[in-house]
Amino acid sequence: MNVPSVPAAFARRKILCLLCWLLPLGAWAHTPSATYLGFSLTGTNLTGRWDIALLDLLHGLGLTPETAKLLSADELSRRQEALALDIVTRLTVKADSNTVAFQVTDFTTLPLNNGEYARLLLSAEPLPAPPAVIEINTRVLFNIDTNMHGLLRLEHDARTETVAFDHAHVEHTFTLAAPANRWAQWWTFIREGVWHIWIGFDHILFLLSLLLPAVLRRDGRDWRGVDRFRPAFFNVLKIVTAFTVAHSITLSLAALDVVRLPSRFVESVIAASVVLVALNNLRPMFGDKSWLVAFGFGLIHGFGFANVLGDLGLQRGTLALALVGFNVGVELGQLAIVAVFLPVAFALRDSGFYRVVILRFGSAAAMLIAAGWMLDRVFDLNLMPF
Repeated sequence: MNVPSVPAAFARRKILCLLCWLLPLGAWAHTPSATYLGFSLTGTNLTGRWDIALLDLLHGLGLTPETAKLLSADELSRRQEALALDIVTRLTVKADSNTVAFQVTDFTTLPLNNGEYARLLLSAEPLPAPPAVIEINTRVLFNIDTNMHGLLRLEHDARTETVAFDHAHVEHTFTLAAPANRWAQWWTFIREGVWHIWIGFDHILFLLSLLLPAVLRRDGRDWRGVDRFRPAFFNVLKIVTAFTVAHSITLSLAALDVVRLPSRFVESVIAASVVLVALNNLRPMFGDKSWLVAFGFGLIHGFGFANVLGDLGLQRGTLALALVGFNVGVELGQLAIVAVFLPVAFALRDSGFYRVVILRFGSAAAMLIAAGWMLDRVFDLNLMPF
């Protein structure tokens, strides 16, 4: 009986580790979206707004995009609206320990974050007096999906306070007389940046498709592993730096409302960028200029990131804080991906498995997935499950 050598077994574990980054991109039947809950206090008037992805409402109804097609558009809309109304009217909000009862004054749908969202506007009877403390418990929102993630915003006295929440962090207290904790809010947006890069499968697939050949060099028509780690490291550094600089530029311009592009166009081009970069791994077109490709398409990806911040409706002062924190978070999330990918890819670079299965078949799979995204986004087909 042949017993695998320790190096061979170790290499196989590395292969499995790398595949863990590549394969799950096609396996998500439902990826929870971000949900946005906002309140505005003016004197004794407290109003609210809740944005929830229609796909999350489908999930809460126990439906998939496929089973939802069995219902008429009117019936599906009625069920989604009924669920959203039931959830949000059971939200627990207290002003100075007194429960505030909200009514829904409007229900609309609109595109946010490359997806369709329901927006519910909330109003309450005037409070007896301007409150000193607002308490908000978001537990009921997770009846839709315990894996959902959200941002909670409270506007009062010409300032905005923002916190992130999930099913493990549902109780939030705002002491209105206390100064806003800028560091805590900055950390909130850093976490949002990390979270959005990790759930942004198109951004991850673009980055990985660029990085796959970073540990290889062309030898005629074949790929060969680079001899040393240092050249591979600096190749990756050029690619990541170019991508970072580019999307930071357009993220800033778009978030500050200097330049705006239609979300549908941006998301379609992002999908197309993955197709082209993956195709380049199969039929090289860009030579050693991958960093220029990263910069060029990074400009478009920046508009995609900016859509997240734009959807929050933040005030100008808070937006600047959010912009910096969110951008830092995106970079940290991106660097975490690179830190896992590069050592594994370098260790496997000389194997036929890496050059054939990971590079060629992985790039072909990425190209097909991204082509599906592109068709979905250009023609609004909603065929892809993730």
